Amino acid sequence: MPDIKNSPGAVNPIKRELIRNALVTIADNMIVTVIRTSRSIVVKNNLDFSSCVCDGEGQLVAQGLALPAHLGAMMPALKGCMDFFGDDIHPGDIMASNDPYSGASHLNDVFMFAPVFAASGARIAFVCLILHHTDMGGRVPGGNATDSTEIFQEGLRIPPSKIYEAGTPNATLFNIIKTNVRVPDMVIGDMRSQISALKVAERELVKLFDDYDPEELKVYMVDLIDYSERLTRAGIAALPDGSVEFTDWNDDDGAGGGPVKIYVKLTVKGDEMTVDFTGTSPQTSGALNPNFWFTASCSYAAIRTVLDADIPNNAGFFKPITVIAPEGCFVNPMFPAPVGARGQAGYRVRSVVLGVLAQLLPDRMPACPGGSEMAIVFAGYNPDRSPFLLLEFHNMTGLGGGPNQDGQDAGPYCLGNVANVSVEVIEAESPVMVEEYAFLPDTGGPGTHRGALGIVRQFRLLAEKATVQVRSDRQIHQPWGLQGGGGGAPGKCIMDPATDAVVTPSKFIDIMKRGQVFRGEMPGSGGHGDPFARDPDAVLEDVRQEKVTLDHARTAYGVVIDAGRVDVNATAVLRASV
Repeated sequence: MPDIKNSPGAVNPIKRELIRNALVTIADNMIVTVIRTSRSIVVKNNLDFSSCVCDGEGQLVAQGLALPAHLGAMMPALKGCMDFFGDDIHPGDIMASNDPYSGASHLNDVFMFAPVFAASGARIAFVCLILHHTDMGGRVPGGNATDSTEIFQEGLRIPPSKIYEAGTPNATLFNIIKTNVRVPDMVIGDMRSQISALKVAERELVKLFDDYDPEELKVYMVDLIDYSERLTRAGIAALPDGSVEFTDWNDDDGAGGGPVKIYVKLTVKGDEMTVDFTGTSPQTSGALNPNFWFTASCSYAAIRTVLDADIPNNAGFFKPITVIAPEGCFVNPMFPAPVGARGQAGYRVRSVVLGVLAQLLPDRMPACPGGSEMAIVFAGYNPDRSPFLLLEFHNMTGLGGGPNQDGQDAGPYCLGNVANVSVEVIEAESPVMVEEYAFLPDTGGPGTHRGALGIVRQFRLLAEKATVQVRSDRQIHQPWGLQGGGGGAPGKCIMDPATDAVVTPSKFIDIMKRGQVFRGEMPGSGGHGDPFARDPDAVLEDVRQEKVTLDHARTAYGVVIDAGRVDVNATAVLRASV
C-alpha cells in the first residue's frame, strides 16, 4: 500500500498541515471565546456546544475540540440555510436556524453561520457554531420534555434566518426570541457570546489571507477533505469485511409506550462501510426520536473511535460511510414529530453502533458505557419574581470494562464529552442544594475487567416551588457486558428518599416544593470477561476503595475477603464450586 499520508500531489503536504492546524485553531478559539463570555451553566460549565470551519460550499473542513456527537451535525443545518438564501449571502451576514426539519437538531440547539469573503468578493469559508440554549420556550422549561407529541409544543422554531444582515442585528428576531423564552438574559447573553465568537473567527480567518492567497486556501480546503477521505478509506479497508448485527433497547418512549428497539446492521466491504437501522421500531409518540442528521452524527462519532486518531475531522470522513434509516422509524421521524429529548436516544444510537463494532472487533471493544446521560431541569421564580432555570446534562457515568483494563470511573461518554458541573457552581447560581454527589458501590458490571461505577446526584429544592423535569433511561435494560462480563447496575430515580421514597419513572415532569429531594442514581457500565477470572487482588483493592462491598466480592467475583486480606483457599473453593 502506498504511503497515504505522504502521497505526492499538487499540494505541499507541509503547507497542508500548517493550514489544517491554523483552521483547527480558529475553530478552537471560538470555543475559548464562548467559555469566556457565555452566561449559562449548560454552555460555560457543561460545554454543550461545538464549532467548526466549513469551506465556501458548506463542506466541513475543521472541527473544534468539542462534542463528538456534533461531528456530522453542522453541514445539514448550514445546507438548510444555504438552500434558503441561495445567492443572498453577503459580508456581515450571520445566519441562524434551530429547525430540525431544515437540517438542525432540536430547538435548543441554535446553529449560527457567518460567511467569510476575500477582498475579491469570493466566498472562501463559513465559520460555524452550534450552541445549546437553556430555554426556547414551549410547554415545559428547558425544552427536554419527553412527552410532547408534536414539535409545535417544544418552543420557538427558527427557520433559516439572518440574525445579522450586512453587519446589522435583526432586532425583530432578537425581540421575538427574548419575548418567548423564560430566561431571556441568559439566552440572549449566550447568543451574543455565540455571535462574538463567530466575529472573532471571521477576523482570524481573514488574517490567514496575509499568509495564503484566498484561492490557494480554497485549493487546500478541498485537499484536506480528500486527504481525510483517503485516510478513512484506508482505515475501513483495514477492518475485516463482513456484516454484523446488534440490538439495544430504550426502556420506553417517554410518553407511555415502549420499549423501543434500536437495531443496526453494519457492513464493511473493502474501503466502505454501511450502517443500516432498518428493523428499528417506528417513530414514537414522544420526543425521544432523534432526527436523521443526529442519528448519522452519533453513528459517525462511534465509528470514529475505531479509526486512526490522526484522521482530520472533516467532510471527507463521511464519504465512505453510508447511514440508512427508513423514514418514519424511531431514528428518522417524520414531521411534525417532536425531537426535543432526542439526546438520550442519540446516546443509545451510539451504544448500539459500539455494540455492533464489538461484534466486528471483539478483541478491541469495551463493554457498554454507563447508562443514559441524565438531563435534569429545575425551573421556577425567586421571591422577587425573577426566573431561575437550572439545566444540567450529567454525563460522567463512566466507561465499560475493556479487553485489557477496567472501565474508567466517572469518565465521560466518548460521544458526549460534556464537562462536569461543580456543586459550587450549581448552588451559587440556583436555589438548589446538592446533598450527595458520589460513586455507587457494586454498580459496575462485574468482569475480568470491571465496568465503571454508577454515580448519584441528590438535589434538595430551596425555592418555594419548581417544575422538575428528568430525562434518563436504563432502569430496565441495563448497560450490556461483553465476553461473559455482567451488565452494569440499572439506574433509579427517587423522590424524597429519606421520607416517602417514591421511585419515579426514568422520564417525568413534576412540581417540587421547598425541602423536597430528588435522587438520581445513574447506571453503572458493563463488565468485560468472566468475573471469576478477575485478579483477586484487584477485587481486594476495589473493596478497600469502597467500590465493591464484601458481599458483592463474594457473589459477583467469587472472592472471599477476611480481615482485609484475600482468603486464597476459600476463594479457590468458591470459584471452583460455581
